[in-house]
Amino acid sequence: MFDIFIKTHFAGAHHLRDYPGDCETPHGHNWKVQVTVRAAELDQCGMGIDFTVLKRVVKEVIDLLDHKDLNTLPWFQDRNPSSEHIAAFIFQRVQAALPAGPYSIFSVRVMETDKQGLVYYGDPVIGGVSGS
Repeated sequence: MFDIFIKTHFAGAHHLRDYPGDCETPHGHNWKVQVTVRAAELDQCGMGIDFTVLKRVVKEVIDLLDHKDLNTLPWFQDRNPSSEHIAAFIFQRVQAALPAGPYSIFSVRVMETDKQGLVYYGDPVIGGVSGS
């Protein structure tokens, strides 16, 4: 089993609706993101997935978030743009965009700061994000 990952980042603004504290007011973060693909076997070149392919797919997804007010994006109209929901958004979009191969998306790590973050593994019941 091979876990292949890339790291990237994006800047964006958001606010958490109905949050009992400062995060209810608009503010921004420089989120750090790690996307991991798991491969059970290697291709003819000896790779689980070409980094170039993974970087291209992830960049297309991150570009949807970068320098945006996340609350105004359609996917976040009915859910708060929390780090958890951001990770689920990235996971689902990368999953849909990956070309077929001997691999699949395994996890998305989102760091809101250098000291706090989370890892999302694609559980379809988390936060009611399935099928959205």
